Amino acid sequence: MEKGYRDASLRNIVKSVGMTTGAFYGYYKSKEELFEALVGEHYEYILSRFKAAQREFAELPCELQPDLMGDISGMCMYDILHYAYAHLSECKLILCCSEGTRFSGLIDEMVRIETEATHAYQEVLRQLGRPSPAIDPALEHILITGMFHTFFELVIHEMPPHDAENYVKDMRAFYTAGWMKIMGQ
Repeated sequence: MEKGYRDASLRNIVKSVGMTTGAFYGYYKSKEELFEALVGEHYEYILSRFKAAQREFAELPCELQPDLMGDISGMCMYDILHYAYAHLSECKLILCCSEGTRFSGLIDEMVRIETEATHAYQEVLRQLGRPSPAIDPALEHILITGMFHTFFELVIHEMPPHDAENYVKDMRAFYTAGWMKIMGQ
């Protein structure tokens, strides 16, 4: 947590817990494998919960999607928030210390998924006779990336849980209103 994955040396890691490098290799093959053991299941939970929410929304009948646009994703964000607070050290490792690992791409992967879901929702609006104007891809990327960075700032800065929940509520209202405006709804 102190140095991040990239700058933490295996020698110092094992020394800090009173172990030898040889003993370490009895448990893990590499620093990468150790990091995977620490954060892998948490990374997978966050991504799978997010993907499940996107699927659940996409499977709703088209005519219900506009009225429920923020509900399913809102519950997902609360679930991820509560999970991150229950596993704070591990999630902060992912968010703040994973540069140089596959886990450093968490937000980028969430942005990719959200972008695809946004395009699918625009198609639903078109089918409903409520077409959305084209969104500039660069602006779309910036807005979605900013949305996830805003959300994860709550975890990074360890906002008190009650405050964090209120901030999520306000952030959802802010982003939902903005997306509705951009989509001409």
